Amino acid sequence: MTVPRIIVTAAVIRDGRNYFVTRRHRGVHLEGYWEFPGGKCEPGEALDRCLVREIREELDVDVRVEAELLSCTHEYPERIVELHFFDCVLEGEPRPMLGQEMRWVPQAELRRLQFPPADDELIELLERT
Repeated sequence: MTVPRIIVTAAVIRDGRNYFVTRRHRGVHLEGYWEFPGGKCEPGEALDRCLVREIREELDVDVRVEAELLSCTHEYPERIVELHFFDCVLEGEPRPMLGQEMRWVPQAELRRLQFPPADDELIELLERT
C-alpha cells in the first residue's frame, strides 16, 4: 500500500522574539497540537501562493511570504508530509476563521507547547537564532 505524500507550507511569523502560532482544531490530524499556520498545497500550486491562500482562509489576513527557512520531510504511519517553512510578515490583524486558538509565544517558551513531530527541526533552528 502506498502512503500518500502531502506538501504543506507554514508561516513563521515573528514579532521580535515572539512567534505567532495556532492550535489545530478537533477532527483534524494531530488535533490539539500547536503549529505554525499554513496548510496543504493543491496539485500544481506554487508554495508561496499556497501559503498566501491558506493564511487568508484560516486567519482572514494577507501575508508577505519571504525566504524559505527550512524544508523537511516527516513520515507518519498514515502519510508522508513534506513541510516548507517560510519567514512571513502579517499585513493586518489575524482573526481565527476556523475558531482555532492563536497566540504569540516567546521563543524561550516554544518547547513548552506541543508541536507536531515534523516541527522539531524548525523549533531547534528557531531556538538557535
